[in-house]
Amino acid sequence: MSRVYASPPLSRTLSLCADAVGSVQAGRSLSDVLPQVAADLRPAVQALSFEVLRRLGGAQAVRSQLAPRTPPARVDHLLLSAIALLWPQPSPPYPAHTLVDQAVAAARERTPAAASFVNAVLRRFLREREARVAEAERDPVAAWNHPAWWITRLRQDWPAQWQALLAAAAERPPMVLRVNARRGSAADYVRRLEAQGLPAWELGDPALGGKAVVLAQPCPVQQLPGFADGDVSVQDASAQRAAPLLLGPASAPGVAPQPLRPGARVLDACAAPGGKTAHLLELADLDLLALDNDASRLARVRETLERLRLRATTVCADARQPATWWDGQPFDAILLDAPCSASGVVRRHPDARWLRRPEDVTHLARAQDALLQALWPLLAPGGRLLYVTCSVFKAEGQDRIDAFLQRLPPGQAALDGASPGHLGPVAHNTALGPPGRPSTAGDGFYYALIHKLR
Repeated sequence: MSRVYASPPLSRTLSLCADAVGSVQAGRSLSDVLPQVAADLRPAVQALSFEVLRRLGGAQAVRSQLAPRTPPARVDHLLLSAIALLWPQPSPPYPAHTLVDQAVAAARERTPAAASFVNAVLRRFLREREARVAEAERDPVAAWNHPAWWITRLRQDWPAQWQALLAAAAERPPMVLRVNARRGSAADYVRRLEAQGLPAWELGDPALGGKAVVLAQPCPVQQLPGFADGDVSVQDASAQRAAPLLLGPASAPGVAPQPLRPGARVLDACAAPGGKTAHLLELADLDLLALDNDASRLARVRETLERLRLRATTVCADARQPATWWDGQPFDAILLDAPCSASGVVRRHPDARWLRRPEDVTHLARAQDALLQALWPLLAPGGRLLYVTCSVFKAEGQDRIDAFLQRLPPGQAALDGASPGHLGPVAHNTALGPPGRPSTAGDGFYYALIHKLR
């Protein structure tokens, strides 16, 4: 009982969760909203908001059944939050009667006249829950908790995997760590974690560079031994592929197989928040320029590098306009982690599915084309460009690179055979742990490593 009624009460957390969900429905990201919540309440509000947004389609369908006339916004956001948290699940966050009681208490604080209405709707949902859920899930939006256009696009792109991709988006992602290669081994860090009572294991995929560790249970970064000293960072398994792929030996026709030389001049063109920038510098001594057009996000790159005791040049500028920032010296390698829909990381950012619109993918594809077109001339002959998006939409991955290569003169570029292409958070993109450990699928990404032949 103390977990439910500890100060502050659940009703307060529910009310803040409802406000956060309402902000997402109004077009604001949780990344903007949650920092405005008091620090002591933020973790609980984030956890509840994530749960609600993972079931928002179903909650909207049930609310429409039980209250066909849309209630006032503050009432509706609370109702949707409570219905989503009352959705049948193996391990509900709170007992149903407790959640209803506290949702009604929140309603009395938010909109006193609606408290009886909220109580009636939620108690009716509990009485009729099985039938109401079954009826709601006849609608694909309610069944999969994604907008209809998103579901349609996945079905078109991945006719054999679309259901697995949507199901994966409902899962809580694993917490994966990247051990600083300059500070120790993955095996040693696993032992440090276990000494702190944090079970963990190494990931066995060689494409990750041998430094990836997954925790059995997520925890605050402050609990990670050596985090403040730069011994380790949090980075998804799929994201950890970027640095080894860009640095590693080439595997393309007409390209010498040597890895990138020490001291190579490297551009990280859309660097924030700095995870891939840091990984590159942990693995190699490079002359690296970290570029980003958002000053506040670029500050996070600097903070990351400072914590890890790494050095790079940072510049705030638009990568599509080299005349404003490039010194005319060609780069040996370019990492282009292009802005995208984030459709591959939606399990970590469940608000993304409700914020994006179909036209956003079209606009982002144009920006991705513009970045490729602007940066390719900056690459030295014999250099390499790694194009990355955290998207499972082909319009932001394979289609972009196919179109880009077709625009280049014949014989100017070669696609590296090590390029994994599209990766999804499903079985074919799984890094296996030791026997008896659960497998860990990385987030959805697209990778294409392109060599400039002349």
